[in-house]
Amino acid sequence: MKFLGELEQITLMAVWHLGEDAYGARIRDEIERWTGRSLSVSSVYVTLVRLEKKLLVRSWLSDPTPVRGGKAKRFFAVEERGMELLREARATLSRVWEEIEAAQC
Repeated sequence: MKFLGELEQITLMAVWHLGEDAYGARIRDEIERWTGRSLSVSSVYVTLVRLEKKLLVRSWLSDPTPVRGGKAKRFFAVEERGMELLREARATLSRVWEEIEAAQC
């Protein structure tokens, strides 16, 4: 099993949650809303590039739009392996929490 860092997990969850509207600024906004942490779009993109190199997300460019001065947006989607690792991370954390809480009784 590969391990995911906290920001990687939260980024994957944001991409999954946003679905077809998952692009840099929206992903950052979702992470900030969930965590209360302020992030730069560039730190989110660094994480997304890392996840793409690990084959956990894929990306594509939209058609250019006049609103963005003729620039395209890069959208992201979670690959099946990314979902598998998220589920494994969730299960691991749940087991650890259960064990710790059981030991406290």
